Amino acid sequence: MKITNIEPQKNKDRVNIFIDNKFAFGISEEIRYKYGLSLDMEVDENFIENVIKGEELNRVINYALSLLSYRQRSKKEIFERLRQKGFEEEYISQAIDYSIKQGYLNDKAFAESFIKDKINLNKYGPNRIKYDLISKGISQDIIEEVLEIDKDEEYERALELAMKKFPSYKGQDKNSIYRKLGGFLQRKGYSYDIISKVLKEILKD
Repeated sequence: MKITNIEPQKNKDRVNIFIDNKFAFGISEEIRYKYGLSLDMEVDENFIENVIKGEELNRVINYALSLLSYRQRSKKEIFERLRQKGFEEEYISQAIDYSIKQGYLNDKAFAESFIKDKINLNKYGPNRIKYDLISKGISQDIIEEVLEIDKDEEYERALELAMKKFPSYKGQDKNSIYRKLGGFLQRKGYSYDIISKVLKEILKD
């Protein structure tokens, strides 16, 4: 079998490959050069199969990198997005390995960034942050390593949230406010000790 023509597609980064004067497949220029495809080149079925596999892997990698270009993500998030896209797990695993080796995908760095955002932007407590990290596939070891929250700072954030929420309970009895405000802080991820301390401070009068 011989490559008899290589035609550019409308997308200038891709070409159509013709073998024995018949259209065979379309590939990116990157894969064309990687495998050295040229006119009059003799090819066999194994070589063609490798080229097509290389093209598919390249497609999966590029999609993964596109996702990572918007924001940091965990390995689990990338895996699930690629699977939803319909890619085969063989290529997904290779794309994830490539992204890790190139430094684009790092669960520890993701967890550190996630924690910072959730504390500063959402005012989440450690319990909520830990739950969310677990749901994103972050290992217990990484969570224990990076989730270090100062108790005094945690109290201050919980108190700030409670003070903002408190006016919405205007006119309600003390027990009702205690229950509702406590539930609100619990959903935000604060510990029982912190919640009790905050409620005593706000409802002391």
